[in-house]
Amino acid sequence: MPAAQWLQMYDLLTDVLVWIKDAGSRIQYANRAFLEHTGLGRLDQAVGLTDNDFAPRHIARQFIADDQKVLQGDRLNQRLEINVLPNGELHWFSTSKRPLYDQQGNPVGTCGISRHLHKTSVMLGPLDSIQKPMEFIKNNLTRPIHIADLASQSHLSVSALERRFRKVLGKTPKQLITQLRLDQARRRLVETDLPIYLVAEQSGFEDPNYFSRQFLREFGESPTAFRRKFD
Repeated sequence: MPAAQWLQMYDLLTDVLVWIKDAGSRIQYANRAFLEHTGLGRLDQAVGLTDNDFAPRHIARQFIADDQKVLQGDRLNQRLEINVLPNGELHWFSTSKRPLYDQQGNPVGTCGISRHLHKTSVMLGPLDSIQKPMEFIKNNLTRPIHIADLASQSHLSVSALERRFRKVLGKTPKQLITQLRLDQARRRLVETDLPIYLVAEQSGFEDPNYFSRQFLREFGESPTAFRRKFD
């Protein structure tokens, strides 16, 4: 089957966003779910655009920064994200990205998929077993979250809740909370001029030094260095 016909098959996936970008983060292909989610309309209207052309500034720069890391060989594997829909609602997505190479092995672009978990049958499977604590995390991300409270809501012990999270997501509740808060902080670093300590505070981190260490570990650079790239 020709490649074009394979790509057309992705239009049948109503709960999965699929895209291909070149090395400059310009869209080369997007399925119908992606076009509807971004409001781009038709594929011919989307080809050649970057996230800067249709996404909020902070989100666009975050996506493009991720693209550059993937081009350098990183792989994004089922990363849980909280994204804003066009109507303003917050929903869970699971995103994976891969680099694309030419016949000589040179990176020439990226491809990715993002699964809308509120639409997919995945929510009826293993993820459903932790849906209640995940919703609590989403709605209280910038406030203190105690793992014992999450466990109590789920009628589980802390150790049982952590085992369930590891089984379903491959990470503990604390690790998920930290990752999501770092994502929020990265957006604030781009979108605002707030001092680093306020970015940390408004993203749910009580200790700015701890925030900086976690940011460096997650993204490979300090908050200051990351922000400087977008000045």
